[in-house]
Amino acid sequence: MGKNKKQYKKIGIMGGTFNPIHIGHLVTAEEALSQFKLDIVIFIPTGDPPHKIENDTASAEDRYIMAVIATSSNSSFFVSRMEIDRKGKSYTIDTVRQLKEIYGRDSLLYFITGADAILEILTWKDTSEIVSLCKFIAATRPGYDLSRIDDLRKRLFGNINAAEKKIYIMEIPALSISSTDIRGRIRNERPIDYLLPEGVSKYILKNELYKK
Repeated sequence: MGKNKKQYKKIGIMGGTFNPIHIGHLVTAEEALSQFKLDIVIFIPTGDPPHKIENDTASAEDRYIMAVIATSSNSSFFVSRMEIDRKGKSYTIDTVRQLKEIYGRDSLLYFITGADAILEILTWKDTSEIVSLCKFIAATRPGYDLSRIDDLRKRLFGNINAAEKKIYIMEIPALSISSTDIRGRIRNERPIDYLLPEGVSKYILKNELYKK
């Protein structure tokens, strides 16, 4: 993984298409790092996901490079190729198991994702095992309807007190930024400045990504 695995015990996992990675992703990761006192946040771009993704998805290699560019200035951020290099469909449970093997069974994994995405967890492969192996940080926008998260907690755990120790809520104003909007802006030749790191913006323009 390129890091001393014995050094890290509280590990954040940022999985996603990152198509492209933007400021909202970075702010979310930094907030989780601080709020939950994580040792590191690992960004894991998807390779061949089992669920449908956007038609205008950049190549796995482009998305990996953009993630590296975006996170290079933060020593607590790291980008993994594990899903990109994994053959066949890539499932979250496979990634969680692999991270447990790398960092040890006593490591604490915190899966960081958007609140809307976490609501789909019941459709994921081996949901019960995923929940047993890691905690979840659900990033929300201000004003988000948290009752849906509470419903999910009850369905997964029954006991709401136990659920609150497995699924945490974290409010992030920057989540109003979206990769979908950024891609639309590029197609329509609208500005994308300050929505994503400058290096990522230059990479997109240089390689003419998302033009079609």
